[in-house]
Amino acid sequence: MISWGTPRARAVLATTILGSGMAMLDGTIVNVALPRIAAELGASVSDLQWILNGYLLALASLILVAGSLGDRFGRRRVYVTGVVWFGLASLLCGAAWNVPVLVAARVLQGVGAALLTPGALAILQASFRREDRSRAIGAWSGLSGVATAVGPLVGGLLVQAWSWRLAFLVNLPVAAVCVVLALRFVPESRDESAGHPNYLSALVGAAGLALLTGGIVEQSYVATILGLLALVAFGVLQKRSRDPLVPVELFNNRTFLLSNVLTFLVYAALGGVMVLLVLQLQISLGYSPTASGLASVPITIIMLLASSTSGRIAQRHGPRWQLVAGPVLVGAGMLLLRNAVPGSSYVTGVLPGVLVFGIGLAAVVAPVTATVLASAPDHHAGVASGVNNAVARTGGLLATAVLPVAVGLTGAGYADPAVMTRGWQTALVLCAVAAIIGGLLAFGVDNRVLAAAPEQHETPHPGECLHCGVEGPPTHVRSGSEKASQ
Repeated sequence: MISWGTPRARAVLATTILGSGMAMLDGTIVNVALPRIAAELGASVSDLQWILNGYLLALASLILVAGSLGDRFGRRRVYVTGVVWFGLASLLCGAAWNVPVLVAARVLQGVGAALLTPGALAILQASFRREDRSRAIGAWSGLSGVATAVGPLVGGLLVQAWSWRLAFLVNLPVAAVCVVLALRFVPESRDESAGHPNYLSALVGAAGLALLTGGIVEQSYVATILGLLALVAFGVLQKRSRDPLVPVELFNNRTFLLSNVLTFLVYAALGGVMVLLVLQLQISLGYSPTASGLASVPITIIMLLASSTSGRIAQRHGPRWQLVAGPVLVGAGMLLLRNAVPGSSYVTGVLPGVLVFGIGLAAVVAPVTATVLASAPDHHAGVASGVNNAVARTGGLLATAVLPVAVGLTGAGYADPAVMTRGWQTALVLCAVAAIIGGLLAFGVDNRVLAAAPEQHETPHPGECLHCGVEGPPTHVRSGSEKASQ
């Protein structure tokens, strides 16, 4: 076991921060590059949707099974595979000569992200001494969060410095350093009792999401219906399987169910708004890529500074009121952003909505993560966290597919500032309604759920969000009170 403060501890920490930070950075950096990608490749709105959704689809579909792969075949091995995969896919993204190639590369990127996303925390929990895990996870969480905070700014600078391609190619040296550190310093670990991952369920679930997303984006009723049927089949498989990816009995708990529905609605609203915000700022308000990236940085800074405090307040007083007020504030911030129209300044048109939006996210994300995990049995803590993360990614995926069609942003019409602004303002109302509905559902959450969990652990509480990223809730693969398998 590794002790805190040693050279090897610093190397292991750097490895996990580089890998997960690379994926977090990419999650925010690509949004800023979308208008330049569209201009160079002649992309329509549906093309841009696929560039985003290809990545989210692979990530949401595979994140549940990826943790099992690490437990069975070796956490370092799967993590390194994910980093290499992500790096090579980034190279293909940067070299893409048309939209289909870029979309295919983004799908491959999502596969790599799914392999490495749960792996970082698993490596820390398996590698560090029990008494040092809290400090290691805290450092990883906070420093990885910096990548999310600087992502929009870095993305804007890279796009302006040369091309949108640099936003992908920057991952190559990061991935190379990460692999070298992992192979030299990270000890291998696995769970010898782990069973075979449920590949059939993962395949059926991925097919369902792909068909549903494709049907919505391409407005194909046949694909949409087939996707819904595949998702129903996924549910049947989970109910009948002896070792399901998603144990159905988890949803018998009302608090677990409502918390995940809230997660879906809030992250759907978040995903839709963050994509359209960049397009609105660059197309309608004339912002540069760097300026549009900087515009949303206050959201991430608020999350970075307030997440841990928000989690502690929920632990002390119960999560219900934060789960109600947070989404309502998110919705209010979205409605304020309707003032971000041509002719408005950043201070009056963008900043008030961004600040309220960020405060609402900080209020809700840490408590909802803690609530999901506290409402699940301890032996299901890992899968409960994976479910919550997959639900959030799926919400963003479906919002990105549905929202442009719902507000009339189709074809190349989004390039017209007047059309873009009308669609933007309508989308904000729809997203605000979704977020507020999520908050109202939280009245049904058991406010005692966190009080039942121990306040002190040798590692962080499994739901504690030391830093909650904007792109999705944190993935905890194992309960803090459970001994990591060596």
